[in-house]
Amino acid sequence: MTANYTTRVESTAADTNKLHPGNESLVLELATLLTTYPPSFIHIHDPHTPRLTGALLGHLLKGLSDIDALAFPTPESAPRLAVAHLDAIACFAPRLFFDNALNQLARWRPTWEEGCENWGSENALRYNDSVDGFIHGLQALRDEMIAEGDETPAKKGRGKKSKGKEVEIQKPDVRLVLVVEHAERIKDGIPDLLVPLTRLAEVSRVDITTIFVSELEWEDVKPQRGGALAPYRMTISAPEKQATLQLMNATFASISSTSNAHHPALSKLYNLFASALYDTCALYTRSPDELAYIAAARWPGFVKPVLDAHQAALEEDPDAELQSPSMESSMRLIRHFAGTYRSAVDALYPRTMTATAWAAAHMSDASVNQDDPGTSESPPRSPRKRTRQGDQDQDDNDQSEEIAGASAVRSLPTLSRYILLASFLASTNPPKSDLRMFGSAAERRRKRKGGGTVRTRASRSGKAVVPQRLLGPTTFPLDRMMAILGFLLEAYDLDNQKPGREFFATGSYTELELGRVHVYGAITELSTMHLLQRTSAPDKLDGPPTFKCGISYELALELARGMKIPLLELLWDTQH
Repeated sequence: MTANYTTRVESTAADTNKLHPGNESLVLELATLLTTYPPSFIHIHDPHTPRLTGALLGHLLKGLSDIDALAFPTPESAPRLAVAHLDAIACFAPRLFFDNALNQLARWRPTWEEGCENWGSENALRYNDSVDGFIHGLQALRDEMIAEGDETPAKKGRGKKSKGKEVEIQKPDVRLVLVVEHAERIKDGIPDLLVPLTRLAEVSRVDITTIFVSELEWEDVKPQRGGALAPYRMTISAPEKQATLQLMNATFASISSTSNAHHPALSKLYNLFASALYDTCALYTRSPDELAYIAAARWPGFVKPVLDAHQAALEEDPDAELQSPSMESSMRLIRHFAGTYRSAVDALYPRTMTATAWAAAHMSDASVNQDDPGTSESPPRSPRKRTRQGDQDQDDNDQSEEIAGASAVRSLPTLSRYILLASFLASTNPPKSDLRMFGSAAERRRKRKGGGTVRTRASRSGKAVVPQRLLGPTTFPLDRMMAILGFLLEAYDLDNQKPGREFFATGSYTELELGRVHVYGAITELSTMHLLQRTSAPDKLDGPPTFKCGISYELALELARGMKIPLLELLWDTQH
């Protein structure tokens, strides 16, 4: 009979794996621990998808608690589980925490007809006043569950009870499980409960396991004074691509209907769309929830050409059924919308726009011209024609990106425009020319006083020097751009000069302004908008970060003209 209980546990674990793919090892480990000899305190660290881990725990524990331990004649191998699943954000007060925990463990639901009474309210002792009362409530709940098991007789064997044969009374092993999501909130909201929760099994003498689910590691959650029990640690890695795609496809299947864009016939197209979306957005987030949210905003515009073609077919044949497009047509759609995934991440991941608003604003992206050779006709077979068509598509994409970048630059504040011009000068001019182009007269005299190499005129037979602006931007360190920015602000920002600058030494006021937080915040914002491209690793500690300018020469000229800055006079190539 023990094998039957093991089979039930394995069946519950298999059902959980179907709903939460990619977590087979976690499900197996938790199911084995909770049904055999669990530790009294478990800490699950999931920095990527804590909500999905909480949902996984809820489904697994519900399945395990639904197993009837009285159906097995060996109670020591078939514990009776009682589960409470709490959220530290909702249970922000001790009484809320204690009442919700006891009600869920006892499977008690307060009703309006009964006065919304909590479990155990008929007793003289209040179980929600303090930690001691909560511990007495756990003990009373354990005794009540054992008493319920004592009242249920169990027979030896499967046959009928013989006359004069005593009936074996089962006393199932009662085990309580307390799950707390967002456990890091306990340290700030109800810190007095942190240590007792880790030692519930020790202080209450009850078979109870406390499980913390947190985005933070245990070192960041545990109290500074100590006293907390060292947990059994489990760390959840980021979900793999295949598991994420399975979750996204399951979301699509759950909302499939025959009247909108989530038609079951489009499931194959959605699988290709989700894979392409993951390849672009995995650099920013791997959370299946976030990716599904971004996909929900992009999918209506993505599938609109297919639905429009089906609507046109219905006008000719009212009985025409919606079919998934061919692989060639699907690849054309994916290529057409590939450039919009990053803009969706920029707007939807920080929640600057809702998915509905973003989908409505970008519905025009779905206007795929059926006469466009890149979207309707077959690709050219000649390599020369393919190259020519690819160059034309690349030019069109570059032109659209330049238009989008120009519109974004025009709406930038004044400081961000100065930063862009400083980055353009740092990417175009060689570093050796900074002192000569941007230094003061005294600094240039000090440089010449020390001597230097004599410049020789280039021979006519030598190769012509290609201007740097034609070769593309070069990388530069942050401190070099800040020095050029200081020169531009000191020399050309005359309209925004604040009163009191005359009391500072020359350049000292600008140097003070450059050290303020809003300057570095503007640099970070420009880097997010890809107008400044960071070339160094974010976790690099040695040396300043390096960047590369992300605007074109024409856009820099337009920006300088609007700010009345003679950009050509500040470029090394135009002066030499």
